[in-house]
Amino acid sequence: MTKRTLVFVAATFSLLGSGCGARANQGPAPRSPSPPPKRNALTVDRVATGFSHPWGFVLLPDGRFLVTERPGRMRIVSADGRIGAPLTGVPAVAASGQGGLLDVTLDPRFGTNRRIFFSYAEPGTGGTAGTTVARARLAESGLEDLRVIYRQEPKVSGGGHFGSRVVFVNDTVLFITNGDRVSYRPMVQDLQTHVGKIVRVTVDGGIPRDNPFVGRTDVRPEIWSYGHRNLQGAVWDPATSRLWTVEHGAAGGDELNHPEAGKNYGWPVISYGREYSGRSIGEGITVRQGMEQPVYYWDPIIAPSGMIVYSGNAFPGWKGNIIIGGLASQTLVRLVISGGAVTLEERYLGEVGQRIRDVQEGPDGFIYVITDEDPGSLLRIRPK
Repeated sequence: MTKRTLVFVAATFSLLGSGCGARANQGPAPRSPSPPPKRNALTVDRVATGFSHPWGFVLLPDGRFLVTERPGRMRIVSADGRIGAPLTGVPAVAASGQGGLLDVTLDPRFGTNRRIFFSYAEPGTGGTAGTTVARARLAESGLEDLRVIYRQEPKVSGGGHFGSRVVFVNDTVLFITNGDRVSYRPMVQDLQTHVGKIVRVTVDGGIPRDNPFVGRTDVRPEIWSYGHRNLQGAVWDPATSRLWTVEHGAAGGDELNHPEAGKNYGWPVISYGREYSGRSIGEGITVRQGMEQPVYYWDPIIAPSGMIVYSGNAFPGWKGNIIIGGLASQTLVRLVISGGAVTLEERYLGEVGQRIRDVQEGPDGFIYVITDEDPGSLLRIRPK
């Protein structure tokens, strides 16, 4: 692929030398400088439009796209942007509030087994719902051989904070993110529940033997980390063997983390945010012994969602950068990472004026995003 030069049209916001390098675990976290978006710095192509609140998507090996819509539909989109009819075989979802049909990803061996994995808010009894992950074989007209591999326990009432990203580490193990379900904060620090946790399971729903709590009777063995509010972005970086996540704060306090085995990320005990009313969250503290600090946080929020670690060649100098979709900020956020810390933040696509829900990298090295609107759009992002 021919390398292209990206023309920058606004000032760079660098954090180098500002105390945002390596830091002690209990030191204060670095805060985003909230740079303005670099408008018209990238070329935006509209691949397809007309979705109803799309939530997740993947690029298929044949050049098509597989897209989920939160109301409960999954569609295949041709390379030239034609949106297909809803696929059959999709299970019933609790399409209320933030719930519905959510993330989707391909089995690493999709080329031979045609399997996909997807998450959704599964309805329970008495108006309850919970984050659920299923796998199925993708056929031309729909899903076949569907099998649930994970269910959030317990299911609870309410339509918020399902988390719900599904991320493969290799072809046998994957991470699943779970939110705090809004009104169930005490469960986040309770290791007998999945609420506010990242779990790590096998493709069959089993427990990997090297999970951090295996062998303990007082902890669910699928738990990887806990103390999370609402993780709507997650990516595994094979170059560093590191899981990166972004999660929503309340009024302030969106976080970038790289969750490690068995660690507690503090919610709702510590936070850089505030309640929407303006009151303090809990004791209003940001540091407590035994609880991890974020790598980076945003205040004002960006409301982060899908994310990638860029590995292509189409954008010179972006390799290894973290690219995040911003919902509230309506921008594409680029973070430069050095030594495990954020050293630069830039924002793009402010001129599009839509909530960016998911981000993927194509085999062409271009970046693809989907917007959480009705109608929502699938966009291709190229250098200017």
